[in-house]
Amino acid sequence: MEKTMATTIKRISILGPESTGKTTLARQLAEHYQTVWVPEFARQFLEQKGERYRYRYEDLEIIAKGQLKLEQEIEKKANQYLFCDTDFIVLKIWSSYVFGRVSPYILELVEKHRYDYYLLTNNDVKWEPDPLRESSGTAYRKRIFTIYEQELNKLGVSYSIVKGDGAQRFENVLSILETNLK
Repeated sequence: MEKTMATTIKRISILGPESTGKTTLARQLAEHYQTVWVPEFARQFLEQKGERYRYRYEDLEIIAKGQLKLEQEIEKKANQYLFCDTDFIVLKIWSSYVFGRVSPYILELVEKHRYDYYLLTNNDVKWEPDPLRESSGTAYRKRIFTIYEQELNKLGVSYSIVKGDGAQRFENVLSILETNLK
């Protein structure tokens, strides 16, 4: 039986409210560890639909399937770590928050598709405008952060909260990973 790279790869999920530096962090970590990162499929999906498109409940399951496929494809190229610029918890929370319900498929992915470690980005960084983002309010980002933290605790997974700005934020994450992924 052929040994696959996936058995040796540590998968790290980066999640948090909008505009909290997840993509920047995923890129920086992949570069630092000389590996690859998985972008957010939802962004690709929505960009293809166009700025005026308003996503629907049914789109979230399509996005989940696209995210899973993208992650599986990119994982084949990973070296020791795979940094994921989102995960299925995000889709669960977003679906519940926006539509008041969650697809059984997404719920199953949250339960079965776990990561080795989770990085929850705090909203202590400046909001960056983007046409795909939904809300810029500080109270909104705090509320969403709390929902993410509650979900991680409910799932009983290992995670750390990412704080700081710029280079200090990145150094904080390197320290977190050094401590928690040995």
